[in-house]
Amino acid sequence: MSTPTSEDVQKSKKPSNSAFKQQRLKAWQPILTAGTVLPMFFGIGIAFIPIGIGLLISSNNVQEYVLDYTHCTNENGIECSKIIEEKQPNKCNCILNFTLTEPFKGDVFMYYGLSNFYQNHRRYVKSRDDSQLLGHMDTDIKDCIPFANIDNPNSTQTKIAPCGAIANSLFNDTLKLTYEQPDKSNVTVKLLRTEIAWPTDKEVKFKNPPNASYVFKYVYAHPVNWNISAWDLDPDNPDNSGFQNEDLIVWMRTAALPTFRKLYRRIEPDQALFKNQMPNGTYYLNVTYSIGNRSAYF
Repeated sequence: MSTPTSEDVQKSKKPSNSAFKQQRLKAWQPILTAGTVLPMFFGIGIAFIPIGIGLLISSNNVQEYVLDYTHCTNENGIECSKIIEEKQPNKCNCILNFTLTEPFKGDVFMYYGLSNFYQNHRRYVKSRDDSQLLGHMDTDIKDCIPFANIDNPNSTQTKIAPCGAIANSLFNDTLKLTYEQPDKSNVTVKLLRTEIAWPTDKEVKFKNPPNASYVFKYVYAHPVNWNISAWDLDPDNPDNSGFQNEDLIVWMRTAALPTFRKLYRRIEPDQALFKNQMPNGTYYLNVTYSIGNRSAYF
């Protein structure tokens, strides 16, 4: 009988004869019985009762008003949704009024809601380029096809920024809010476009390239369904333009379900009539209508 050579020993994959590798360590396995499980179950349940009560009270204290403007009509009595479906060139404006019977206390936020919009579709979710959104404009944007380039008359192509189906379908309804004072005069409610996105998204996931204004306006093309460049998304605030525009950042965080809502604006808390509240009374929502089934939430 031959003895194993040093080569055979080196080639062996047998684990060493240790308690750890041979699974001989001491172990403890609880034996579950009704006498041990039920007290533990009821104890945990009792501990979570005050937490549940606190969450319920907090939830019930949230004030909300929902205004569905899917079928709102313009000044000629035509539904804006039908005008958009027929792809007529003119924008559709409609005005809806609503009444708050009691004031909304504290900070007030405006959301928009969409239904039957599948942001969770696999091809839709993949249609973006995170490297480009970080300001790396020379990246390969093949994941964005067919929303990666536009064809020029001279048979060349220009890259789109931001590229992809998600950015191309950016929510672009315009909502303006007016408050009717007791003396029947109207006051425009100031809506803030900042601090609506996650800070980590704006600081980490979205960065503008160097010389962003020139790059967005003259080097790259805007998405097919847009009428402006990414730099013009907020013309009054350069820090809220380009890839770091918070409306864009909120939209790019895709929803898991086909019916969803996203934060649209914050009501200016320091405005005279709206200091830490939204007073009761009559309001007018002016809508410039663009896509799908939607609602406004306060």
